[in-house]
Amino acid sequence: MIAHYFDFLGEIMAELLIRNVELKVIKRLKLRAKLHHRSLQGELKYIVEAATKMSIEEARKASDTWHKRLSGHSFSDSSKLIREDRNR
Repeated sequence: MIAHYFDFLGEIMAELLIRNVELKVIKRLKLRAKLHHRSLQGELKYIVEAATKMSIEEARKASDTWHKRLSGHSFSDSSKLIREDRNR
């Protein structure tokens, strides 16, 4: 369910209602919110905003751009360097 209202600046805002969320999911979200020093509502708002920052088309375009930039370059296997670092 989505309800619309105007904020104090006159901009249209909306409220979301999510039904039938498992209690274990809510507990994990509350823990995540606490770790990020946010309320549950603030954490949920952050998650929704982060998930919608880039459209699928924008993500594909960004991926294609990076693929083109990196094509033709060879990269070494970093696992050896990581193992050496871990063994220090």
